[in-house]
Amino acid sequence: MAARSKSAKGSGAAIQRIKPGVRFSTAVVHGDLVHVAGQVASDTKGGITGQTKSVLKALDAALKAAGTSKSKLLSCTVYLSDMRQFAAYNAVWDAWVDKANMPTRATVETRLAMPDYLIEIVAVAAR
Repeated sequence: MAARSKSAKGSGAAIQRIKPGVRFSTAVVHGDLVHVAGQVASDTKGGITGQTKSVLKALDAALKAAGTSKSKLLSCTVYLSDMRQFAAYNAVWDAWVDKANMPTRATVETRLAMPDYLIEIVAVAAR
């Protein structure tokens, strides 16, 4: 469910909030930019490969709900709980990403919100 907000006075562009929740929206559209909140795996039992597939599926769904797709990704920030998982995550990423429209990307090792989460991806896309 998308919620629309009026534009701030003088900004000229409406803000659209995709699936707003208690603490954050899944995505926020402002002008031609889509900001996607951190996506995590819906099932944490699949190891880094399964979690990465789940996160990318969630990212695809968030982009679609905002009227865009992975071909219009501008940048992704990837948070891994353990950098030793980098190669396995990259294998899934490489199979998923639109090679004709590669976004910028940064990958960071950090502790995630839940101990079972191995990966989280935040993205910005054009619409």
